[in-house]
Amino acid sequence: MSDGTELNWSILGLGRFGRIHARILQTIRGVRLHSACNRNEDVLQQHAAELQLRKTSTTTDDILGDSEVDVVSIVTHWQDHYPLAIEALNAGKHVFLEKPIAATTIQAREILKASRQSKGKLMVGHICRFDPRYSLARERILGGEIGEVTSIHAKRNLPVAPANIRLGKIPPLIGDGIHDLDLAMWMLGRKPNSVFARNIKIHDFTYPDAGWAMFDFSDPAKSSETVVVIETHWGLPETTETVIDARMEIIGTTGKISIDCSQTGLHIQAKHTRYLDTSYWPQVKTETFGVLRSELEYFTRCIESGSEPSLITTEEACDALEIILLAQQSADEQQILTVEA
Repeated sequence: MSDGTELNWSILGLGRFGRIHARILQTIRGVRLHSACNRNEDVLQQHAAELQLRKTSTTTDDILGDSEVDVVSIVTHWQDHYPLAIEALNAGKHVFLEKPIAATTIQAREILKASRQSKGKLMVGHICRFDPRYSLARERILGGEIGEVTSIHAKRNLPVAPANIRLGKIPPLIGDGIHDLDLAMWMLGRKPNSVFARNIKIHDFTYPDAGWAMFDFSDPAKSSETVVVIETHWGLPETTETVIDARMEIIGTTGKISIDCSQTGLHIQAKHTRYLDTSYWPQVKTETFGVLRSELEYFTRCIESGSEPSLITTEEACDALEIILLAQQSADEQQILTVEA
């Protein structure tokens, strides 16, 4: 820390989401937004001027070689996560790494190994674990309020316009389906036994427009059957008003839990009728609130206290990636695949 009281934090990947990270970090106690990096000089300078950054660079080496930098947020393309995370951890930086942790299971495990050897802490940004709607549901499940869970159906769908931008970068199952898979494993406390998935290609984008995956979470020890179905469709009509059509229904032997994140509670009827985000990173004047802020504040407190992040561990992030990649493989091969114990 530069003066013993504040963490100097840098953003690697100052694009749209990196800018949201930066705005939130400027409001967190004990954090100083120090610098940012982006390969596009024009984008970098545009956002840097708005954020009043002291230092910018188009190369990550310049940021990671700076002894003043304590923490970095890696908010780049998911296929760039691995080299940046390894380099940052080897440099002794604390690392907040957006999900998915990496592009392959081998890369994820190498990041895990590097984090264990680094003096810096690592946390992977599985933001939904910090959403009170899901954490409260998990508490009820663990408390036995709905009995044994028999099925979970989760959907996380987007209108086609923002989806078009994403479909050149990441498949829907990996981009959003990983959230619901991680939540299911978190709530059930175990990994699935197998998966069968299918992709749906509608447009001529790099990746299919939609992915469905069915996971067998049956627990042989309890002679109980549990099925989890994940729907991720990035082809909703452009006129769909939701920010993201995210819902989850959890059915147990003695009850049911329904979570609806599709209606934010703030509906604007004007030239373009729409819902506004009130949960994840809503901005009121110059301050940004919401679940992402809770997540970044949590990691800040972990660094300050010297404790390892436990609300989401790196091992759990590795498991989520491994199994969602298996689902993507199942969709490509159109066959049931077994999850290794």
